[in-house]
Amino acid sequence: MPTYTAPTRDTRFVVNEVLDLPSYGNLPGFESASADIIDTVIDECGKFAAQVLQPINQSGDEEGCTRHPDGSVTTPKGFKEAFERYRDAGWGTISLPEEFGGQGMPHVLGFVVEEFVSSANQAFGMYPGLTNGAVNAIFASANEELKAKYLPNMIANKWLGTMNLTEPQCGTDLGLIRTKAEPQADGSYLVTGTKIFISAGEHDLTENIIHLVLAKTPGAPDSSKGISLFIVPKVLVNEDGSLGERNAVQCGSIEHKMGIHANATCVMNYDGAKGWMVGEENKGLAAMFVMMNAARLGVGIQGLSQAEVAYQNAVAYAKDRRQGRALTGPEDPEAKADPILVHPDVRRMLMDGKAFTEGMRALYLWGALLEDLTHKSQSEEERAEADMLLGLMTPVIKGYGTDKGYDVATNMQQVFGGHGYIDEWGMGQFVRDARITMIYEGTNGVQAMDLCGRKLASKGGAAIQKFFALCDEEVAAVKQVEGLAPLAEAFDKALGQQKAATMWFMQNAMANPNNLGAGAHHYMHIMGIVTLGLMWLRMAKVAAAKLAGGTDDKAFYEAKLTTARYFMDRFAPDAGALRRKIEAGSDSMMALDADAFDTAA
Repeated sequence: MPTYTAPTRDTRFVVNEVLDLPSYGNLPGFESASADIIDTVIDECGKFAAQVLQPINQSGDEEGCTRHPDGSVTTPKGFKEAFERYRDAGWGTISLPEEFGGQGMPHVLGFVVEEFVSSANQAFGMYPGLTNGAVNAIFASANEELKAKYLPNMIANKWLGTMNLTEPQCGTDLGLIRTKAEPQADGSYLVTGTKIFISAGEHDLTENIIHLVLAKTPGAPDSSKGISLFIVPKVLVNEDGSLGERNAVQCGSIEHKMGIHANATCVMNYDGAKGWMVGEENKGLAAMFVMMNAARLGVGIQGLSQAEVAYQNAVAYAKDRRQGRALTGPEDPEAKADPILVHPDVRRMLMDGKAFTEGMRALYLWGALLEDLTHKSQSEEERAEADMLLGLMTPVIKGYGTDKGYDVATNMQQVFGGHGYIDEWGMGQFVRDARITMIYEGTNGVQAMDLCGRKLASKGGAAIQKFFALCDEEVAAVKQVEGLAPLAEAFDKALGQQKAATMWFMQNAMANPNNLGAGAHHYMHIMGIVTLGLMWLRMAKVAAAKLAGGTDDKAFYEAKLTTARYFMDRFAPDAGALRRKIEAGSDSMMALDADAFDTAA
């Protein structure tokens, strides 16, 4: 049976020591995030995830969800009771607006909750997971009447929310949607159409589900410029806030999927369902992007979460499983074989996992801090800078974070050898659950094109130049720390590769846009390496200072420095190979005729 223990020590290190969250106490929402409160949230959520959610992860995967003839859906055994405990503890309210019942704490702590919940039980975490994004979209774009009607119960997790974009004929190209919204005399709309791949579209965890639905009004432009956003509740809400009659929306079926079996991924049929427009007509995509960007950060966390839980189980197995002898001679002469942890190839996989998970944790938490600073910094300039950097980081956290998260989960399965392929060990579930993270909320190819086609060029390249400046400052600072200059120099080489790749795009993408498309994935991975490298420089600097000043946790900080060195030795050099792939251009990639791909001719 797989196990999970929340990485509370490492999380406290990043939140308290690397980000120094308590130092932002002068900003709104941060004043309640004292060191004691931070530690309490981290520790108590870690216990909840490990003790309540992890024990029903494997059984939930095996049982899955059940759709009944009336269109209702029941979740696996234990999920409803676990959700009641999640709701009653207020875990879903951590970083949501106080004016509608949230705790108003920093997104940093809300993201910690997301990681722990997702590592323990990704399918469970998806039920409340999209609600935060739905709340943000409604809060940002809806009128005051809709906010008052829906937000308090959504924030309290009495009701949950969904995101309805995809249709059978369209996914990324939302201009092709066919769902219609007919205006009514009372200001409402009747929404008709079919949406697919709707996570948590129907379930028995809450008495109501608030669907955010993209649809087109009569006469709207037949493109993405003609999309509006609507609140369509599963159960209509009366003027006094009580629940009324069932709306004309139903789960037509549950998708049969590779993973996340315990989450109801639904086909949703809207048959003249009553809805209300959020924001302006034909501006729905912009309103929905508030939710989509939040969801993309959440999916990046999911990529890390499956890597983390797979890594923990692989480490335990590698310490216990005995096969062969160490190449340098027996490590345990009294036994017939050594633990497989002595073998360099097993070490390679485990060190890759450790370097990625700890670096990625620091990256997503920095992203969460940028989210907070975007809204709460004291000056407009600081808010704009944070927003710019967050926009640049979002496709990297989602795209690189899930590509590498899946790789780590697969390698951790490999550590188990044949046992990793046997269901009872649980490693297959981590791999299957991690796989979806590379696909939904915009495939990772879409993330790469968002990064290279939009974010690099945004505001004349201001965001990437700011990022490069931050990296240069960190290199200069770390070079001054005794013993850390080699780390800074290795990182600087990788940074140089990214700068050169950026320049190559500037010189070659305009003349042939396929050059950008052909290199976008590789560029996203270069930037992933550099962003994680930046995190490792920051962590190494803190660890070195702790060791120099004397600490009772010497082993922890020494391990940080060793892992930082491993990252620079083993991850950073890949930036050069990726740059050369980018500079190969698109000619050979785009040369074949479509028929030349057929192998059966």
